[in-house]
Amino acid sequence: MEHDFWHRRWQKNQIGFHEGAPNTLMTAHFATLGVPAGGRVFVPLCGKSHDMAWLRAQGYQVVGAELSRLAVEQFFAEHGLTPKVTQDGLFERFEAEGVTILAGDIFELGDTTLGPVDAVYDRAALVALPDPMRKRYAAYLPELTGRAPQFLVTFIYDQSVIDGPPFSVENKWVEAHYEPFYDLEIVETRDVEGGLKGVCPAKESAWLLKRLRE
Repeated sequence: MEHDFWHRRWQKNQIGFHEGAPNTLMTAHFATLGVPAGGRVFVPLCGKSHDMAWLRAQGYQVVGAELSRLAVEQFFAEHGLTPKVTQDGLFERFEAEGVTILAGDIFELGDTTLGPVDAVYDRAALVALPDPMRKRYAAYLPELTGRAPQFLVTFIYDQSVIDGPPFSVENKWVEAHYEPFYDLEIVETRDVEGGLKGVCPAKESAWLLKRLRE
């Protein structure tokens, strides 16, 4: 998907993917990932997700990456925060009270700009990408983050009924692309209430991706 697609979605407020409250799979299970107190959690394609505020409230340092500057500005405004804004290479860095969001193309984000992270929270990145970009992302993210453990949320539904994003990502796809880097565990699968976009029955799964045992 081209950058213009996402910029238009935010400009037109077509953000059905944005949840109005912290994701309940995350609030129920994130602690089982074992992130150390005060650890740094990376949220790729973060939008203005309330999940970042929830993670910050648990005592984590949060760093997001988001293409839309508008989404970044809205996150800080909606949470009553005034960020310090600086240029960091190809990215604008927004920082305030335990939250940093890097505005730009995630595929141009190097580990020097991102810095070390203790975990990844991916609710809206993998599922937002069509298959060719998803494959690129799944290979790129472990390298970018030093194979930091991940809390991953995926959807499964009949994509012939309705197309993404979010896209349907089968369990076998996750296993094929992440097993080289992680031990995988599904901690919960549930029906999406009302169906995906109110149209198509769907299931949502929470995964723990932990570093491979030596």
